Amino acid sequence: MLNQGTRQVVGYSIASGVLTNISGSPYTLSADPFSIAIAPNGKFLYVGTAAGIFLYTIQAGGQLTLANNLNAISQDIATTMQVDPSGQWLLEAGPNLKELLALPINTNTGVPLSTIEQFTLLPAATVQQLTVSPDNAHVFVALGSSGTQDVTFAPGQGSPFGSSFNIPTINSAGSALSVAVDPANPTSRLLYIGETVALSGSNTGGLRVFDYNTLTELPGSPFRTGGLSPVEILPLTYGPNTGKYVYVANRTVNGSSTGLIQGFSVASSGSTFSLTAMANPASAGIAPVGMVQESQGNYLLVVNSGGFPDLQAFTFDSTTPGKLDSALTSNTGVDPVQASGIAAAP
Repeated sequence: MLNQGTRQVVGYSIASGVLTNISGSPYTLSADPFSIAIAPNGKFLYVGTAAGIFLYTIQAGGQLTLANNLNAISQDIATTMQVDPSGQWLLEAGPNLKELLALPINTNTGVPLSTIEQFTLLPAATVQQLTVSPDNAHVFVALGSSGTQDVTFAPGQGSPFGSSFNIPTINSAGSALSVAVDPANPTSRLLYIGETVALSGSNTGGLRVFDYNTLTELPGSPFRTGGLSPVEILPLTYGPNTGKYVYVANRTVNGSSTGLIQGFSVASSGSTFSLTAMANPASAGIAPVGMVQESQGNYLLVVNSGGFPDLQAFTFDSTTPGKLDSALTSNTGVDPVQASGIAAAP
């Protein structure tokens, strides 16, 4: 995970219900970190900072080694990034550029194959978050008040980018903050977008849900998330409940000083899907900003930029399906560390 306030990468392992700091952690950065991504083979970690993007190799025990002769692999300021499922491209975007960028990378070393980046234009520079679909066919970019951009994607020779389509916000006063695609099961089924001002009332944040193949919005969408700013969306990807639940982290909640995680069960009948909000939302710390599931499928992890705590680990309740139970917490440094991102090795 990233500590922006202290310019650190902090690594943990979880074994037998115990959260343990990885040997050598924390790792000091030369500039403020903004984004983090792990290659699908679990061997490479990319950290986007104010001084560019840096590459680390991940050892068997989780220890990190700064690669590329300690130099940045790109001078880009990436506020959001992800390695595509083929491991061939690092997709990234950042402030002040109306572009989605793709850096070709060596799948064996993690180092860029070329300094020449491929790019496609975006309708706005207000990039909030990007995600690559599990089938590697689309990149979705949440663009704040400019909605969400769907860019077709095909890894291979030359530019991987194709045509582009914009999904406007449901309310002109709203902002698209987060985006996710449910796991391939066997093929991706749903696209999720978290927007502000999507519903009426005191907490206006909404989860919009679309059929992945047709981009038709589901009946009942948007679904109320219980907060004002749905900043992170996590469909379960590992374990027996893969694709059956999706969770939304709300950075702010009206009338509360802390965030909230709202879960939804996902049901299907043929090609028809439905979501049901779970009755037991989980309490987050102050201003949650990142959420992942570790690869064994036992824990859902959350980082909170305002702390109290910096890191939370939830388990899945044994009697109430989908309910999150608080299991572990950790302060990842001397607060305020301003936790700004989290990634889990596959």
